[in-house]
Amino acid sequence: RCRVTMAGNSFIVTVSAPKAPCAHTQTSVAKGHQGCTTAGAPAAALPGAAVAGDAAAGRVKAQACSVCHGPVGVAVAPETPNLAGEPEGYIVRQLRAFRTGKRQHEVMNVIAKPLSDEDIDNVAAWFASIRITATAP
Repeated sequence: RCRVTMAGNSFIVTVSAPKAPCAHTQTSVAKGHQGCTTAGAPAAALPGAAVAGDAAAGRVKAQACSVCHGPVGVAVAPETPNLAGEPEGYIVRQLRAFRTGKRQHEVMNVIAKPLSDEDIDNVAAWFASIRITATAP
């Protein structure tokens, strides 16, 4: 669950992840501040959560992604895309394109190179299983 509100000149975004013993929450996005809450539900309980990969295994593998893309796929760097809630197939295609070099990015090509097809499927399942909603202030 994600909730977007406005406080002064900052957006407050609350994101919860499935199967999250410690689901981190991105807050004060405009200021880059990061907080932490616990929330979530098993991925299988979420509507439209049918995925080919193993989201639990993907969550473990995606820990390396959190440096740029945030602990639950809400980016912490300004030029980095959010991955939470992206369609699984999109993430799979992009990671495979980075791995083969078909898509170029100096960091992502290095990160994706050692990933197996199973790793990519699992990471994609994890990010796709995170439910994102936005509420206008």
